[in-house]
Amino acid sequence: MINRELSFESNAIRMGALTAVALVGYTGLAALAGFLDQIEAGTLDIVILAVGVTLAIKRYKKAKGDHMQYLNGFGTGILTALIASVILGIFFWLLGSISQTAVQQIEARDLFGADLGVLIGGLGIILLGTMAGVIVSLVAMQYYKSPEHQEVVEVE
Repeated sequence: MINRELSFESNAIRMGALTAVALVGYTGLAALAGFLDQIEAGTLDIVILAVGVTLAIKRYKKAKGDHMQYLNGFGTGILTALIASVILGIFFWLLGSISQTAVQQIEARDLFGADLGVLIGGLGIILLGTMAGVIVSLVAMQYYKSPEHQEVVEVE
C-alpha cells in the first residue's frame, strides 16, 4: 500500500517506539531473571535493535511504493535506533532507581576500579544503540535502496 504522506520521521518515531517496547520488555525480563550480567543479554539487545531498524526501513520503502530517497531511508534507520536507545536508556535509569541489585550486575568499572554510575551506563546504552543503528542502517540501505540507485547492467 502506497502512503506518500508518510514521512521518514513519523515512520522512525513509530518504529522506534515499537522497537523500544521490545527492548524494554526483554531487558526487564532479563533483569528479573538475573541474567543481565551475561554478555549474551547485551548481544540480544543489539539483535532486537537491528531487526527494528531493518523493519523500519522496509516499512518506509513499502509505504513509498518501492521508491524512497536513499538519505530518507538511511535517516529512518538512524532515527529509529536513536529513539529506541533513548527509551531504553531512560528505562535503565528507572531500573537503577528502583533496583540497585539489577544494575550492580552490569555496572562497568573503569581502569582504576571505581564504579561508573547509572547515569553513565544509560548514556552508554544510548551511544552504543545509536552507533549500532547507524551501521545497521548503512548495511540495510544497500539492500533496500530503490532501483534507480542500483547499477544498470547492459546486455550486448
